[in-house]
Amino acid sequence: MSPLLKLHVASASIALLTITTFWTSTLVSELFFDHATIAATKQSILWGMALLIPMMALAGATGSKLGKGWKLPEVARKMRRMKLIAANGMLILLPSAIFLAVRASADQLDMLFYSVQGVELLAGGTNITLLVLNLKDGQSLRNRRLRRAGQ
Repeated sequence: MSPLLKLHVASASIALLTITTFWTSTLVSELFFDHATIAATKQSILWGMALLIPMMALAGATGSKLGKGWKLPEVARKMRRMKLIAANGMLILLPSAIFLAVRASADQLDMLFYSVQGVELLAGGTNITLLVLNLKDGQSLRNRRLRRAGQ
């Protein structure tokens, strides 16, 4: 496996794990814990963006470089999904994380908070799904390359 591919796999894996952790911790804190834990979770998610954003950018950049010139359907699907993932992250998830952290720290867990959190959970679940689909297409590309190398 090339160093670029290793970097791509590592950054994409960290991004997927981070988003899944955000999503799960939000759900668990809401279902089983008090307002203080919810506020701490929202603050932690906001701080976690310092890891997630560079990992997503790195996964996108390395994936773009790895897929350059390839005309395979898996590559095209991964590129389309990454555009959706990035837009979802920048337009919905990051602003939501900021809004929710501010509201939770002010103990404003009202209908607006929960409405935005519902949108955040939906958008986060969408990104998790899209990243898992990208992982599957990446595995398909790897298997294709291994089959060709063995021929």
